[in-house]
Amino acid sequence: MKILPYYLWNSTFPPLVSNFAYCERCRKPMSLSFKKYFFKRFIIYIILFLFSLTTNAFELFDSVQVHGFASQTMFMTSGNNMFGPSIRNPSFAFTELGINGSWSPLPNLRLSMQLLSRRAGDWHDGSPVIDFGLFDYSFEFDGDYRLGVRAGRVRQPYGLYNDTRDVAFTRPSILLPQSIYLEGTRDFTISADGVMIYGESRKPWGNLTLELFGGYARTNDTDTQFSFLYANYNGSLEPNPSFVGRLNYETYDGSLRLALSGAYTSMTYNPSNAPLPQPSKGSISFNPIVLSAQYNTENWTFSSEYQMNYFQRSGLDNPLYATTQGLDFDLFGQSYYFQAAYRFAPKWELMARYDAMYPNSQDISGKTTEFTSLTQSALAQNPFYYIPAYSQYAKTWTVGLRYDISPWMMVRAEYNYVNGTAWLPAEGYLGPDGNQDFSKTVKYWDMFGFLVSLRF
Repeated sequence: MKILPYYLWNSTFPPLVSNFAYCERCRKPMSLSFKKYFFKRFIIYIILFLFSLTTNAFELFDSVQVHGFASQTMFMTSGNNMFGPSIRNPSFAFTELGINGSWSPLPNLRLSMQLLSRRAGDWHDGSPVIDFGLFDYSFEFDGDYRLGVRAGRVRQPYGLYNDTRDVAFTRPSILLPQSIYLEGTRDFTISADGVMIYGESRKPWGNLTLELFGGYARTNDTDTQFSFLYANYNGSLEPNPSFVGRLNYETYDGSLRLALSGAYTSMTYNPSNAPLPQPSKGSISFNPIVLSAQYNTENWTFSSEYQMNYFQRSGLDNPLYATTQGLDFDLFGQSYYFQAAYRFAPKWELMARYDAMYPNSQDISGKTTEFTSLTQSALAQNPFYYIPAYSQYAKTWTVGLRYDISPWMMVRAEYNYVNGTAWLPAEGYLGPDGNQDFSKTVKYWDMFGFLVSLRF
């Protein structure tokens, strides 16, 4: 039986086709276009700064509020580029700018929308997108129960942090635990177009909330295609109906939170008419389940999540192109993290975390993958077939420090020690400054991050 060496979250798999879209800006980081980009974002920072001096929420009318945030992160690594050329060189190619507003024309009706400008390495150039836009109608009865519906581009109810992950103030670290909240599939995961129904029960023993969503995921960005197909083919990923749900329990005082989340996502790859190596028309499904727990005290917060990933691809093998063989498979993976945050002073917080990811539970060491890829590489006389064992897992230790300069300004500094490359964002493998083949990757690597964030 043929052992397939290609696994879902292995964004480190190098390109086997030549039609990749490289970021020309990375060739000359200080080109005129880069300077214009930097200048535009500097102006936005100044505007947010001036708003923040006056208020935490800008109220136009009693029923209208406007909020905003801006974050700039610097990454530097000992090996393996992270959002730009970061190896022993500071990279500032990770920027988040957002502005959102809400309007309540009726007591039970709220309309809200957020515009987001996100720069994340080669694949996100900061072009503004509608991150979410929806109407929310709800009503209460008997004082203890509430039912509601949301429709539009809706935030996905998944895990502890997914629906608030874009604002740095609501995250426990610069990057969320990559074992659960991959940056490579951020747009695919955070929001989708459809309808959500939800219900809440408030009792003395705690609050119980159920959220159920049905709709279509966002699949048209480059990093989503690379994360699911390991290459940026000329074809397109078209979403099929997907379903996401979360059952959440929280004690009345907020000290304990437990959640069960699950999703069924499906999409279809449609090849283009171009005569280039690409898969046949096929289907992709990804079905994760997450168990979440969080415990809060006055000074401590303990969090942990465990995720099971069911991933299947079928019909993609194209007999016309050798480079598309082996794309069909059926896999089960696991990931988890343990995290603690200690607020040792009014404005200071110390965080520590261990984070592990195994995309294929039947090959957690990656040795089977490496052996098979060596055989294929020798037969094909193509070094791109080689996949090292360390690309099939990632084990990360993280220590971070947060300081709230004011209610509207926060800074973070973090250090990560990583063994493996399974969650390394796919964008780090494209462009002239990326890791275009495995000879540029290392098994053990360090990552230092520094973040400045504003909000109003």
